[in-house]
Amino acid sequence: MIKDWDLFLAPYKQAVDELKIKLKGMRTQFEMQGTHSPIEFVTGRVKPIHSILDKAAKKDIPSDKLEEIQDIAGLRMMCQFVDDIKRVVELLRMRNDMEIIEERDYISQKKESGYRSYHLVIQYPVQTIGGEKKILVEIQVRTLAMNFWATIEHSLNYKYSGRFPKEIELRLQRAAEAAFQLDEEMSKIRGEIQEAQVIFSRKTESNDKSL
Repeated sequence: MIKDWDLFLAPYKQAVDELKIKLKGMRTQFEMQGTHSPIEFVTGRVKPIHSILDKAAKKDIPSDKLEEIQDIAGLRMMCQFVDDIKRVVELLRMRNDMEIIEERDYISQKKESGYRSYHLVIQYPVQTIGGEKKILVEIQVRTLAMNFWATIEHSLNYKYSGRFPKEIELRLQRAAEAAFQLDEEMSKIRGEIQEAQVIFSRKTESNDKSL
């Protein structure tokens, strides 16, 4: 059993902090160019100790092999449109500061629950005083609608310990389809939405300068 969790989790926290800065920087570059950013915002977290232990027990991972857990460090990249997800994944594939070791497409092949997202597991090098340490990080790329559904499903999953009543399960599946339909409809008027956002942004900047 790990005796010093702070020491064990330190490189994961460092990885999350560094990657949040780097991935948010990608969004900033699009904004500086005055073009649509496929990245709406980025969040990150290190899995709580009890969640790490729960996952290790479910996966039958011994305490001296916890580094095998792929999502101790996790980031989420939110997009406005489904097509933006493909663009973000392409950008991540081009980076040389990380190595993608696994991809899971839950958008074209949704889970039975209705869950949709694109997952990448990367190996990311963290520089420590003891030298370089390569750790696993999971990056989830999804739309805002997909994230809303996943957040609600995750909360209910804790309440019911993964054993949803049939009615709740069916409602979640219908909600997942409704969320995906919303994404589909928004994609059809993508041009109008982006044009409106540019106009709003320019008007806001103009008002700020006049103050």
